[in-house]
Parts: sequence; structure tokens; C-alpha cells
Amino acid sequence: MARHDRKAPSKAVHGRALAAEALRVDLTAEAAALRATELWRSRGHVAKTLIKYADLRVVLMVFRAGARLHEHVAEERIALQTVSGHVRLTSPAGTFDLPSGHLLTLDHAVPHDVEAIDESTLLLFLSAPED
Repeated sequence: MARHDRKAPSKAVHGRALAAEALRVDLTAEAAALRATELWRSRGHVAKTLIKYADLRVVLMVFRAGARLHEHVAEERIALQTVSGHVRLTSPAGTFDLPSGHLLTLDHAVPHDVEAIDESTLLLFLSAPED
């Protein structure tokens, strides 16, 4: 098992730390900022990495109703939590409705797509790839 130092090195993007001993994130403010971007207006979805350690990443995603993230694969094991709204995830394991407050995990390299039924905010957790 890999040993992780208790104190994470400080990383920063646009003046905000992505890794530290403790981090607190205002999801409401971060989601509002993403919805104000041209990318969200033109594509209907946008994402931002909030936390990035060697063994864990947390990504905030916002979707306009009807927006779709077409089939893709994450090499990491993932967990997807619907913070607000309602999305549908489709994978070989099935089709999963994820209204606000629901959480779904997928193992390594499971192809999937995501469709926003309503305007939605999601948290995506990605684990470190296993050695």
C-alpha cells in the first residue's frame, strides 16, 4: 500500500489551492461562476477541478437541461453525486436516474454517458488508478 504524507503539498490554480491539509469549497458560488461562462452557454455543460491530490480528484460539473456528455471512459474508479437537478447516466451496467441527493459509483474503465434531465450540478470523485 502506498504511503501518503499527512500534509499534502499546496497546489494552486487561479489563486485557489487544489491540495492542502484542509480545503473548504463553496459549491453554490463555484457552480454559479461556471454557469456564467461562455463555455456553459455554448456547450451546455462545463466542469472545474476543485480538489486534486495524487490519489483523489473532485470535479464540479454543471449542466443545462438537455445537455449531454457523450460516451467516454474514466480510467479511475468514479463516484458521481447529484447536488441539484436530475441526470441520467447510461452504461453497460444499466441506465441510472440520479435526481438530487443520489450517488452512483462506476468501476475502472466503464464506458458511460451523462444526460441532464433538468439543469444540474454534480460532483465527480475520481480515485487514483491502482498500481
